Amino acid sequence: MVLALLPLLIIGIWAALDRSTWRDGAARLADADPRWLLMGVLFTLLGWVVAACIRQGALPERLPPGLLLASQLAAGAANLVLPSSIGAHAVTLRFLQGRGIPLARATASLALYALVRPVARIPVLIFFLVALEDIRELGGLAPDRRTLLPAAGGVALGLTALCLLVTLVRPLRRPALGFLGTALTDVRILHTRPSRVLALWGGSALAPVLQGSTVAAVGFSLGLPLSWAQVVFALLVASTVAGAVPAPGGIGPVDAALVLTLAALGAPMGLSTATVITYRALTIWIPLLPGTLILSALVHRKVL
Repeated sequence: MVLALLPLLIIGIWAALDRSTWRDGAARLADADPRWLLMGVLFTLLGWVVAACIRQGALPERLPPGLLLASQLAAGAANLVLPSSIGAHAVTLRFLQGRGIPLARATASLALYALVRPVARIPVLIFFLVALEDIRELGGLAPDRRTLLPAAGGVALGLTALCLLVTLVRPLRRPALGFLGTALTDVRILHTRPSRVLALWGGSALAPVLQGSTVAAVGFSLGLPLSWAQVVFALLVASTVAGAVPAPGGIGPVDAALVLTLAALGAPMGLSTATVITYRALTIWIPLLPGTLILSALVHRKVL
């Protein structure tokens, strides 16, 4: 929790020390172009639809599209309560069980969803690094070997500890093996269906591009002096570097990393901060009330 709050504390200290830059960002926010903000709303809505498609792609059974989309809106509200997307996964798990999906298969679907999304982001990041000339020289912003090696070591250590725990603790062995068997079976079935592969992998690759497009639309409404490719690249780098820090909805670490990355790409610090704050308001805080109402309605109707 301390790590999650530290980036916000740094931004707060900067805001207190550099009030003129902060006021400049607030003034730009008051003069934002509503047409670009409307585009940001559109990209946000598309992001929810894509998230529902990814959820469907991670499960062989067909889910009702309307209820699935509603569950993702409700999950977005729950995601602000617990770190590391636990709130969203809990709502989705209840939704899947309510549709008659066994617990093992529902849990395997959530694990596949959580695994595929960061993996699918890697080729998108590589594409922006290699194919786009206006950010090719900025590859130094991407994680280097000194960053990736400790991260890879931490992941390997965690997997090793998990394997030892399952091997040595007998009561965990049977449910763990059952879950693994279910997950592998579902993965094999899903990857024999082109529609599921497209929804799962294509949606997971498209999701960060839509998020970056939302940031870009908000930034353009404020006069952000960066290209669309630079803003999407900044979002990819920030979410890759800071996304591992457990924070509710990713708020805090990713926001701080995004502000610093936009500034490193040439945007004024105050404008970068105003862009990220407006992006969060558009995608998190404004939808919070309707998401909470949908969550309450789904619980009342025993969908969750």
